[in-house]
Amino acid sequence: MSVSTFNTALELAANRVEGFLDATLPAPDNTISDAMRYAVLNGGKRLRAFLVMESAALHGISADTADPVAAAIECLHAYSLVHDDLPCMDDDDLRRGKPTVHIKWDEATAVLVGDALQTQAFQYLTGVTADPSAVLRLVSSLATASGVAGMVGGQAMDIAAETAAAPLTLKEITALQALKTGALIRWSAEAGAVLAGANTTPLRTYAEALGLAFQIQDDILDVEGDAEAAGKRLRKDEAAGKATFVSLLGLKGAKIRARELVDEASAALAPYGESAENLRQAARYTITRAN
Repeated sequence: MSVSTFNTALELAANRVEGFLDATLPAPDNTISDAMRYAVLNGGKRLRAFLVMESAALHGISADTADPVAAAIECLHAYSLVHDDLPCMDDDDLRRGKPTVHIKWDEATAVLVGDALQTQAFQYLTGVTADPSAVLRLVSSLATASGVAGMVGGQAMDIAAETAAAPLTLKEITALQALKTGALIRWSAEAGAVLAGANTTPLRTYAEALGLAFQIQDDILDVEGDAEAAGKRLRKDEAAGKATFVSLLGLKGAKIRARELVDEASAALAPYGESAENLRQAARYTITRAN
């Protein structure tokens, strides 16, 4: 398989999940539903949805079964971005090149939209047509991945780091990002194996390396990326004096580490042979993307 094959698969997954979301999100007839749809349907890479769809296909799970799972993680991710953009958090006015929710509407709307998208994610999971024990495991694991032992915990560590007496160490920032960014990526990659009742270890190992490479690339783009391509303000971490993989490893060292992680992610997929080539290409994509 080639990069073009991966790009096609990523586009197909994005189109599929966006179609499902458009058809099943609350109708656009009030401020909250309008803003929910704006937050979720306003572009994005759809990498997490892609990981769900690919891991499902890898285990013989139909796309129809995977649809609400992919929609769930996109809603959960969108909620995290809406809240992350708030003035009390990262205070961003642009997301994907467009005004953030609290800028387009107001802060109260953004808080409520995030809350609504989070609950919408779990509502989608309750509609998955699969073994009830597998569905329960998806619900439980998403709660863990998005809560204090996952994304929220990582975000709290990130906020605390802004006023800490000393910058985070490499070990500390790696642990932080494994929660803030990595937890939802791991959940997405494991979802197909969970639905099939299969061993999740290879995909977990893959996703842990991919998630860390993804964050390192974010830090690289914050230094040398293009704001227009990124669709958001850049170089904020440097201005705030926050430790990043680039500040700790240097730009060259960060790029080397990211490539090492891509190799680790690809090696973890050996049990699946050529069937996992799109996932290997996804790992390579994480360190070549411009946004």
